[in-house]
Amino acid sequence: MAFVGPIGHFWYEGLDRFLQYKIQYPPKSMRFVAMKVALDGIIFGPVDLLVFFAYMGFASGKSLTQVNEEVKRDFLPALIVEGGIWPMVQVVNFRFVPVKYQLLYVNLFCLLDSCFLSWLEQQQDATWKQWFKTFSFDSYKRRGG
Repeated sequence: MAFVGPIGHFWYEGLDRFLQYKIQYPPKSMRFVAMKVALDGIIFGPVDLLVFFAYMGFASGKSLTQVNEEVKRDFLPALIVEGGIWPMVQVVNFRFVPVKYQLLYVNLFCLLDSCFLSWLEQQQDATWKQWFKTFSFDSYKRRGG
């Protein structure tokens, strides 16, 4: 997708520079890799998912209201499932792949990830997705939280 290429390039290089020079972690150390994986998963991952679902909705001609409903339905299941996969991919990436090739490495997995996310979006209101609604903020508010 057009978002991941340009943004990903600056994200990986900037994240690398930030951890090396501002935080002063030794490159490729376990602390460096762990922090890079955590920041990538906490910041870039959710933004990328949001952009993916919004883009897919608008590209298929859906209205803002429809896209909003689909994001509400699909975001949390995707975030949870991907939260168990991407950290493993990124540990290998950040530990063994030179920074200038990290985006290329990620893009290989993005191809598979896009297939998964497209499948997830097509599941619409599948019964297995209903389980994730128990974790939503709306259900928390209804219980008086």
